[in-house]
Amino acid sequence: MDLAIDPPPDLAIEVDVTSKTQIDAYVSLGVPELWVYHEGSLKIYVLQSGQYQSVFASRTFPSLPVLVLVQAVLEESGTIGRSPALRALRQKVRQILRDLT
Repeated sequence: MDLAIDPPPDLAIEVDVTSKTQIDAYVSLGVPELWVYHEGSLKIYVLQSGQYQSVFASRTFPSLPVLVLVQAVLEESGTIGRSPALRALRQKVRQILRDLT
């Protein structure tokens, strides 16, 4: 693989369902931001000095409160169902983006 021709993605999202990619694989590729969902919790990591550091806000989506939005949709999924919760999430994101312009 030639990273000069095929650069790494700006963001990788790891969801632990059955197996998990080793974090070192993302480090080797130089993926600048990694989101890891594990055991009901989302963590955001950014690559700094060759290792991932946990942060509270996404560098890829700095205007979106990603951790808050994901937690809300997870809680709402349990009470109102997945589809209505996802629709509500889309509306919240659209509103946040409208408020920014």
